[in-house]
Amino acid sequence: MDIQQLLNGVTLGSLYALIAIGYTMVYGILRLINFAHGDVFMFAGYWVFFGYFLFKLPWWISAVLSVIFTAAMGWAIERIAYRPLRHAPRISLLITAIGMSLLLEHIIIVLPWAGGIQKQFPQPEFMKKIFQVGGARVQAVTIWVPVIAAVCLLGLLYLLYRTKVGRGMRAIATDMETTELMGADINRIISYTFIVGSALAAVGGILWGCRYPALRFDIGIIPGWRAFTAAVVGGIGNVIGAMIGGFILGMAEILFVALFPAYSGYRDAVIFMILILFLLFKPTGIMGKALKEKV
Repeated sequence: MDIQQLLNGVTLGSLYALIAIGYTMVYGILRLINFAHGDVFMFAGYWVFFGYFLFKLPWWISAVLSVIFTAAMGWAIERIAYRPLRHAPRISLLITAIGMSLLLEHIIIVLPWAGGIQKQFPQPEFMKKIFQVGGARVQAVTIWVPVIAAVCLLGLLYLLYRTKVGRGMRAIATDMETTELMGADINRIISYTFIVGSALAAVGGILWGCRYPALRFDIGIIPGWRAFTAAVVGGIGNVIGAMIGGFILGMAEILFVALFPAYSGYRDAVIFMILILFLLFKPTGIMGKALKEKV
């Protein structure tokens, strides 16, 4: 594998890791697969589109507002859709997550500024520059994505292991009932979890738009499923595992396309085959551990 393919793999893995963290954080606390997470990721790109083209804001202001609005969306989804059903049967939460996913997609379809037609994501100029790296021509976005993702992931680890909110998240993931009995405000901590996960998905959505500058109401579906696979491979419920799973999946996808270009259309089949193999032989993933299922 040459240096260009290696950088492509790291870039794609970084994007998958940013999205996978949202899946794994929510599952670690609520044992819920948030199927709307891929559509939250999709909305981040549209927030930048609206800010840049409709309100004529500078790109970086549009990007910052996109992260804020997407994080607020995550909070609203948890507060309105999931919190009232927290003690309902798991199937109710699952159906609600699927319904929320469809709702977000159809909001984009009916919006007069978006619709079902593909839109162009506004790429900033600094992401378009071309560099020579080891004899290969590499676009700046390929370098910026891993750097920004690394900063976000380090910030998340600091939050989880060095702050009171992070300790609360880890405590709830271990035993929600005991944590509540000890006086922790679990509603506030769960809201923080959705806010952080959605903000990271927003960063992933913006960087994805810079790498693949096309917006559609359904662009979050395939990356969302791939990121979910990354979370399972790394060990769903484990943040570091989600990061590792994202990089493994990104490298595996690029390696497959590089070695078998004639079969690049089967990349999704390869990814989901990896998912099936892990579910069969190591369902807890690389760093996950068995969790007691609540009744």
